[in-house]
Amino acid sequence: MTTILVTGGTGTLGRLVTERLRADGHEVRVLSRHSPRYAVDLREGGPALDAALSGVSAIVHCATTQRGGDERSARNLLDAARRAGVGHLVYISIVGVDRVPFPYYRTKLAVERMIEESGIGWTILRTTQFHDLLVMLFRGLARLPVVFVPAGVRDQPVEVAEVAGRLAELAAGAPAGRVADIGGPRVRTLADLARAYLRATGRKRPVVSVRLLGKAYRAFRAGGHLAPERAVGKGTFEDYLRAGKGSLRADGS
Repeated sequence: MTTILVTGGTGTLGRLVTERLRADGHEVRVLSRHSPRYAVDLREGGPALDAALSGVSAIVHCATTQRGGDERSARNLLDAARRAGVGHLVYISIVGVDRVPFPYYRTKLAVERMIEESGIGWTILRTTQFHDLLVMLFRGLARLPVVFVPAGVRDQPVEVAEVAGRLAELAAGAPAGRVADIGGPRVRTLADLARAYLRATGRKRPVVSVRLLGKAYRAFRAGGHLAPERAVGKGTFEDYLRAGKGSLRADGS
């Protein structure tokens, strides 16, 4: 049995990684700003982070935010991991971070490079988008009488539990560098996915595709965020919608 620390361990992905690791017999430390035992803001670091890493053999780095600060958090985590003698860091990234000039993707790529140059044994897994991200997107868009989606953009959503299982496997093994990407089972247009969401939630809205401008949009249209050759995921978007049917209308509309 090894001791593994999961950053962002109270989040959607981190919670599932934690559950899987514990089921496999590992001791897991859950680190997040809201963790009852290891409450740490990675952007600040400090003695609490050093204490959380003491005796840890591996880290699964799931903590992230689109509000900024990921690079600073990674720097603090890597510095503390070196001081603690941690031998393996597993990082979850996104397919296309090196192809799509989207600000959040650029940050994820920068963190990848920091990890690769850290001197710590590392494993990086890139995946396509999770189903729940699409649900959040469509929930917001469906507040209007017409659902507008970017024209020509496709997605390949993947089940988060499948990604969590893979991360747990990687954390229990030796550092492996960049491992094969994980993509969802099908590449579909956003319009098609939006209609699936509307059907599942009983909403009746027209779906209208709108052309946008910018380099990021062109890269998304070109499929820079897709991995059709790695369509290894099993759970479909409809599977996810059926499983979460009771909570999909959380906005009350």
